[in-house]
Amino acid sequence: MKVFCGRANPTTGSLEWLEEDEHYDYHQEIARSSYADMLHDKDRNIKYYQGIRAAVSRVKDKGQKALVLDIGTGTGLLSMMAVTAGADFCYAIEVFKPMAEAAVKIVEKNGFSDKIKVINKHSTEVTVGPDGDLPCRANILITELFDTELIGEGALPSYEHAHKHLVQEDCEAVPHRATVYAQLVESRRMWSWNKLFPVRVQTSLGEQVIIPPSELERCPGAPSVYDIQLNQVSSADFTVLSDVLPMFSVDFSKPVSSSAACHSRQFVPLVSGQAQVVLSWWDIEMDPEGKIKCTMAPFWAQTEPQELQWRDHWMQCVYFLPQEEPIVQGLPRCLVAHHDDYCVWYSLQKTSPDANDSTYQVRPVCDCQAHLLWNRPRFGEINDQDRTDHYAHALSTVLVPGSICLCVSDGSLLSVLAHHLGAEQVFTVESSVASFRLMKRIFKVNHLEDKISVINKRPELLTSADLEGKKVSLLLGEPFFTTSLLPWHNLYFWYVRTSVDQHLAPGAVVMPQAASLHAVIVEFRDLWRIRSPCGDCEGFDVHIMDDMVRHSLDFRESREAEPHPLWEYPCRSLSEPQEILTFNFQKPIPQQPMQSKGTMELKRPGKSHGAVLWMEYQLTPDSTVSTGLLNPAEDKKAMLTTKTEIHLQIQHK
Repeated sequence: MKVFCGRANPTTGSLEWLEEDEHYDYHQEIARSSYADMLHDKDRNIKYYQGIRAAVSRVKDKGQKALVLDIGTGTGLLSMMAVTAGADFCYAIEVFKPMAEAAVKIVEKNGFSDKIKVINKHSTEVTVGPDGDLPCRANILITELFDTELIGEGALPSYEHAHKHLVQEDCEAVPHRATVYAQLVESRRMWSWNKLFPVRVQTSLGEQVIIPPSELERCPGAPSVYDIQLNQVSSADFTVLSDVLPMFSVDFSKPVSSSAACHSRQFVPLVSGQAQVVLSWWDIEMDPEGKIKCTMAPFWAQTEPQELQWRDHWMQCVYFLPQEEPIVQGLPRCLVAHHDDYCVWYSLQKTSPDANDSTYQVRPVCDCQAHLLWNRPRFGEINDQDRTDHYAHALSTVLVPGSICLCVSDGSLLSVLAHHLGAEQVFTVESSVASFRLMKRIFKVNHLEDKISVINKRPELLTSADLEGKKVSLLLGEPFFTTSLLPWHNLYFWYVRTSVDQHLAPGAVVMPQAASLHAVIVEFRDLWRIRSPCGDCEGFDVHIMDDMVRHSLDFRESREAEPHPLWEYPCRSLSEPQEILTFNFQKPIPQQPMQSKGTMELKRPGKSHGAVLWMEYQLTPDSTVSTGLLNPAEDKKAMLTTKTEIHLQIQHK
């Protein structure tokens, strides 16, 4: 059966109705899932297996039958481990129907159907009793409900319910315990992902400074954690201010509470500095003695960093303090970890908070609009002074006396640059209410509300009245649009340029004047694991899961590119960079689709894992901005800051 799905095309800005399989959403979920990454995580699998064997043995030593409840079974791997370890029966809970169906097949394929019952329900809907899903409570609880933040997938409510309704009072739990760790650091680079810095513009009249509104300064920021591959952040990018602090632990073998709580740890600063960022991770102990441990710690916090396990389904966390605060070496302070049922956040205090203190008990929420409009990389872009200087220099070469500028990019400061560099009049278009309000605030605090006109509508809908009857002599864009995930999505600028053609003066300049799509073939050090078939996992046949993922990847959107911040994922170039397509923004979009077909020659030996694609924007004939390759591709690792994509046809309707 086919269904029609309506979806906005980020490149064209239009709503498209496409015919999709009725299970389209399921396939998208599976195709973008981390199942392969988890199955390739040998450290995780081995530690779970060891913990399960030990738990089953402890129950058997008591003369009891080992009855296992496996919440979030996925492929059924942990249940099969339990039966192999001697469990008498396993109840495997999986809420995602396609995954539950796959688990049934995998369990049958491996010969465990008589010992494992797969239940397609959320664990909170599972019943116990003669007519229930379980005949009696289980005495071993096995779960893998964790994300990078530990509790973000609802682990606490699930454990809370399981202890109340599904497992015995003295049950064994695998994992047995989790501990969350934190380390306070000063980092201008990471802080630039969260706050707007003053932006400096060199003009003929001297330096002008674009200052952020006080609302942005006071705003506690986005409530969501920023999960990254912390091992790829250079040690030169942060200064450690504290030791690694164990913030709180959860004992999964005992009743668990999902209620909001805070945990304070006093520490003595190692050096003086600006407390800005909390780096955090966790470990899980599979046994009560803590001998079987699986840790997410970055390399500098590991006792044996040479045995570091790469994984992408669990990374490390970056949390931003509500405000940066100075701390003094040797003067004790308190770091406080707060959490509710799904989120963690941190605050810095002079003394341990009173149990009744409501300070930061409520999850911080952005009230300045900026954190809703700009993601972390976007904050970093805007705060990149070198990038600003590059745009300002290019802009200064195309501005002429009497220039009427129209800026088309979401939440961009290009309009401010144009004003400071001498434009006679500047218009900027903001499609969303959030960006419109934010830019109004920025203009007001910089006394530009009478100098720059903000138009709150989609740029395709501009009228002559919006532009006060004037013709635009300079059309500007970074380009950047909040709906863009893949590099070519920002080609929406070209569609806008085409739609506003009637508002352009004869000989109007468009900046950037052109764009080009580039590609390089790479061998990834580790990222390939997230899509690599597993086949056999710890002695269990999971080919059915591989086939399921492969089938889901055969659907239209799954065949498209995946966005990845490649600075986090080391790779080695196997080919020379190659220009694939060029786009001339000086002219409207051609009527016929654009496409490119060809071959890329591999210059170096290695495994070809994928093609990395990125855009380059030619601002002027002498100035280009690249969103991808920073250094020339050599035999050594090429340095990339783009997103993995492959799609060599751009077409429009």
